[in-house]
Amino acid sequence: MLVGHDWGARAAYAVAASWPERPQGPVACSVGDGTSTPKDRISYDQARAYWYQWYFGLERGRVALEQDPRGLCRWLWEAWSPDWHLDDTTFETTARSFDNPHFVEVSIHSCRHRWGNAPGDRRYDEIEARIATLPRIPVSTTVVHGANDGATFPETSAAKERHFTGPYEREVIGGVGHFVQRERPDVVSAAVLAHLRPSLSS
Repeated sequence: MLVGHDWGARAAYAVAASWPERPQGPVACSVGDGTSTPKDRISYDQARAYWYQWYFGLERGRVALEQDPRGLCRWLWEAWSPDWHLDDTTFETTARSFDNPHFVEVSIHSCRHRWGNAPGDRRYDEIEARIATLPRIPVSTTVVHGANDGATFPETSAAKERHFTGPYEREVIGGVGHFVQRERPDVVSAAVLAHLRPSLSS
């Protein structure tokens, strides 16, 4: 069972498209298949919401993340999920991961590579080339997106049915921002269980 949020959703789509015999899912949160690629056409409002990705494309953005990862990330998270009360304990539990010595490098590279502004790992050229063609996904897939997502707008996961040959469902949750799995874990859990029930009953 594959459940992924944002970067994890992208990974889940890639696995489901490349090795469809493996997953029962995926359940993808906050990102539609084929979203935010160099050839993707996005609205001006979405481009403005992606300002941090353009910022991270500059050396100044890398330095800002390196100098103040907690301050910058908390600011971003509150902008992405404006209705979620992010308490200090919850934030700090996750923010410990920012102390990983590779955090800045990985985060910056992800944003730059996504838009074609940084090289990938040559070992995965074949897989990347295949995924870039957006092969259709034949396994049952559910997308859960917050209606108030301030990072990746729900419009970006709309009208993606053409990317799937298997059962496909998309649910947009009102009053929820980018972190749908934290803001409405019941909805995400229900989507996961719906995928698992056929195997549990057999």
